[in-house]
Amino acid sequence: MKTAHEVRPGNVIMFEGSPWVVQKTETTRSGRNAAIVKLKLKNLLLNSGTETTFKGEDKIDDIILDRLDCTYSYFADPMYVFMDAEYNQYDVEAENLGDAAAYIVDGMEETCQVTFYDGKAISVEMPTTIVREVIYTEPSARGDTSGKVMKPATITGGGTISVADFVKVGDKIEIDTRTGEFKKRV
Repeated sequence: MKTAHEVRPGNVIMFEGSPWVVQKTETTRSGRNAAIVKLKLKNLLLNSGTETTFKGEDKIDDIILDRLDCTYSYFADPMYVFMDAEYNQYDVEAENLGDAAAYIVDGMEETCQVTFYDGKAISVEMPTTIVREVIYTEPSARGDTSGKVMKPATITGGGTISVADFVKVGDKIEIDTRTGEFKKRV
């Protein structure tokens, strides 16, 4: 049990019978009144968000989730199947992948972290950076070189990101999966 003051972004708490990850905290203290803590939460089971308010001394149940390093195995509609080092398979629903779905491709070598709650895989966290091939982008425009010129590109896996103007079809690029931004050409 933690007090509302002790809760930090990234903590997982039990709220209204479901596990929620804390995305943002804001503490307000006024002269005579008790402190108020506003929390921005995301439900790990439903992927819905909410904001709620607690008194500073309110007790909140915190949860420790299990995380396991796994590799992507295959897609069995509507489940993505991941496998750990001991060849155990875990199904993750497509809607629980969020932004990670755009970076998952057959034969990928990167290791992902699968998060479990009550023995059920509820989310997948991709590595911080990944390398993917550009499968479609418009040719660069001549003469448009003032500043940082970006253009949309489709990568293997189907995701679309903004890349630098010099990137061509077939180039391998490094992507920051936290922000979805192009980092460099590899």
